[in-house]
Amino acid sequence: MALRPFPPASLRLTRLPLPPRPRPWPRPMCQAPVRRFHLNPVFMPPLYFVGLLAALWVWKCTMMVVFQNKIIYTPGLPPNARRETIADYESQCYGIRWREERIRAADNTKLALCVAEVRAGADRELLPEASTGARRIPVYILYFQGNASSIPPRLPDLSSVLRVLRDHDKSAEYAYTMVCLSYRGYWTSSGRASERGINKDAEAALRWIADRSEQELEQCSVPPVLIFWGQSVGSGFATNLAVSRNFPSTLRLDSIILETPFLSIKEMLGAVYPGKWIPYRYLWPFLRNHLDSWKNMGTLAERSSAAKVPPPRIFILEAGRDELVPPSHAESIYGRCVEVSLPVEKAVVHNAYHNEAMIRAEGKRAVTRAIETHVAEALRRRQEVSSGDDGSA
Repeated sequence: MALRPFPPASLRLTRLPLPPRPRPWPRPMCQAPVRRFHLNPVFMPPLYFVGLLAALWVWKCTMMVVFQNKIIYTPGLPPNARRETIADYESQCYGIRWREERIRAADNTKLALCVAEVRAGADRELLPEASTGARRIPVYILYFQGNASSIPPRLPDLSSVLRVLRDHDKSAEYAYTMVCLSYRGYWTSSGRASERGINKDAEAALRWIADRSEQELEQCSVPPVLIFWGQSVGSGFATNLAVSRNFPSTLRLDSIILETPFLSIKEMLGAVYPGKWIPYRYLWPFLRNHLDSWKNMGTLAERSSAAKVPPPRIFILEAGRDELVPPSHAESIYGRCVEVSLPVEKAVVHNAYHNEAMIRAEGKRAVTRAIETHVAEALRRRQEVSSGDDGSA
């Protein structure tokens, strides 16, 4: 019997070692079963509705913050506002001649001004150098419009005020110059409207007045009387300019006329959206526009006291049926002026809506009377100061 040879070692089957068994201790902790959220299908439609409503609120709040300048400033309303001209309203201006002036703001933005000049007195038709008396005292009225439309549609109402100022007091020796500022983005001015930008526009218009007044001082020794007149949003810019650090040293503010003013943009949010559960009133921390006349009144009083000069007189014209600004705003501004010792007066145009205060004859008479009173008071105070200086000398 033949013996079969053993296979070589390379062909022998070897048993691979098994991996080590896990230690019996400590045993792994048992994992809790995963709980999945389950909602009854009946509740799905209300849940979608609430989620959609919340998303719309967040979206609208975001849009209001991002596009707040577009919401506050509407130079394109009505649609033809930027195409209107002075000539379109010339026949309604009671013979007052308006002209357009071009200036530039500090950031080189091109701006438009509407300017009219009238001379009060018996010989108002004569040229200043042909007048037998002394040269007329210059009075400048810087006008700030509201947030919509442009300057030309406002010229007839402003012209009626100038006509009364020209014809009312034959003994007055005043040369009235009304300067209406067209904000950036409005009418023929370039740029885009914002509070910071329009503040620069107001400073540029005031510099234009300062340059003219310096030329007039060579012929008239009496410094000009300066009046700011703001309507609605323009009231905020009037008070902003009154406390501006760039106020020309050659000018002194004598009066501020606030037509249908509001306290601030923050307070207007609460007035436009009074509901407690409406989120828009709580967006004030994100405002880039403030127009805080309440704060400006306090600053104006502090600076007047620090400079030891008489503060400007404040005149508030309120619309009796204002549908936009609550009557409490005019009352609060009046109370603020009394609190900080600013001389203040207030008149109400009964049955007038927000944009009708100057359309009504009652409003025109109130503003005209305020201008005449404030001009006379400003000149009286300056005479007292000059006589006091002469006495001390």
